[in-house]
Amino acid sequence: MEYVWYVIAALGAGIGTGLAGLSAATVMVPILIVLCPSFAGPTGAYQATAIALASDILGSAVTTATYIRHGNIDLRRGWVMLACILCMCAVGSYAAFLVGNVVLGGFTLLLTFCIGIRFLVKPDTSRKSGASRGEKLDARGVAISLFFGLTIGFGTGFVGTGGGMMMLVVFTAFLGMELKTAVGTSTFIMTFTALIASASHVLIHPAILWEKWQALMVCVLVATTSSLVAARFANRASARTIGLVTGVVLTVLGATMIVLNYWELIVRALPFDLGGLRAVGGLAADVVQTFCKYLIYIGSLASALIGMYCLFRIPKNVFRKLLHVAAFTSSIFVVLNGTGWVAEALTLALFAAIVWPILSLAERWDGYGRLFVEKQPGEVKSSLLILFLSQATLVAFACGVLGKPYVVIASTAAWGLGDIAAAWVGRPLGKHKVRLRFADKSKSWEGTSAMAVVSFAACLVSLLFCSGYGVVGAVAVSLVVALASSLTELCSKNGIDTVTVPVVNSLVLWILSLVI
Repeated sequence: MEYVWYVIAALGAGIGTGLAGLSAATVMVPILIVLCPSFAGPTGAYQATAIALASDILGSAVTTATYIRHGNIDLRRGWVMLACILCMCAVGSYAAFLVGNVVLGGFTLLLTFCIGIRFLVKPDTSRKSGASRGEKLDARGVAISLFFGLTIGFGTGFVGTGGGMMMLVVFTAFLGMELKTAVGTSTFIMTFTALIASASHVLIHPAILWEKWQALMVCVLVATTSSLVAARFANRASARTIGLVTGVVLTVLGATMIVLNYWELIVRALPFDLGGLRAVGGLAADVVQTFCKYLIYIGSLASALIGMYCLFRIPKNVFRKLLHVAAFTSSIFVVLNGTGWVAEALTLALFAAIVWPILSLAERWDGYGRLFVEKQPGEVKSSLLILFLSQATLVAFACGVLGKPYVVIASTAAWGLGDIAAAWVGRPLGKHKVRLRFADKSKSWEGTSAMAVVSFAACLVSLLFCSGYGVVGAVAVSLVVALASSLTELCSKNGIDTVTVPVVNSLVLWILSLVI
């Protein structure tokens, strides 16, 4: 299970480095020390810091190379910072080992949250009247570089942050660099500071190499790859977009980690009894566990489908429905593998909140239109948002209110598989259009019939395996659900069947459960 957190931590660290010169430790250390039990010992935070610094070396190097190719680096205004930081790295590293876990871990969590707030308040850190690229430092610039270089250098070794974000603030707010130039310059410096600080950590505490070598390898590989991808994106995106994305991620991450890490302390410090709310700490763990399982599932399935698309040149309309499989099976997977209906519903809602901004940024990529078939701009992200939020509501109703998880499974399977059958049969074979007044004029009787048959089969299998119905009862219920599915889909226009069909199916299953 910890390997999943290694990958997630390294992905976040690499993306932060490539986008805004964020040091790996700002993201990686909080995740490792809070969510990975093997880092909970007396030197856990120190080891997490060493791994983060090692990940920063290659991550910063490939990021710097990308920014150099785009001409976004200015060493003439950064050389003083470089010299000061290199001198103070080892001193800070030794001080961190003496202080230990409490100060190191707590400071890193707070730093994550504060930097996130700072970027939300001012996502674009560059000044209107910035310095020209390559302009020499004046006396004021040298003094600023000396002061911040010495303090950031000590902090680099002490907290293991690499100093990237703090350097970014200094370069933009005090030395007048444009944001992308500041990122390129700071990651260049971070390449060397991370190397020195990482080596210092290993020399002071050599056990890191044989105790945590697996985590080290995973984090370095994933962080380096994601840094390269993010850096290429950052050199094409606007500074404001980069700042906002970084701010949102760090604020949410920092606040979540602080609450999880200090939950028991927070509860004890309150002057009143929380009663049932004391279970929130357990709920958070349930959500994390369920969400982690779901990420593995959806990531593996989506990767396999995209790989099939690239290898076998699957037609776009067919591929669209294959992606539909990954989406509609989400609620089924979560219900079957979750840890309670609250955690399951929150997992689906959380995924919706995360996917929306990611797809909004991905829409700027030229390959987005080739990968996804959209009937209108923004259709994919809107459909996914509506789908996951409606499925979260359905899980809460069926599992929480009714106490019948099979309602979610059967209603969703009948809709999802039936909708795919309707599309794959109706489009090539649909010669007889439905002329009913209430029906969508693009639908055909062939597609509607295919949906009824497949919905019946999907519902029947779901009921036989997941409910207490016998064969006769399951067949009777499935016939009614199949009819309801096909008629509702026939009447639903503009893709609204994503919501209408599962809802109608669920209501039908609930009503029938009262009489059959």
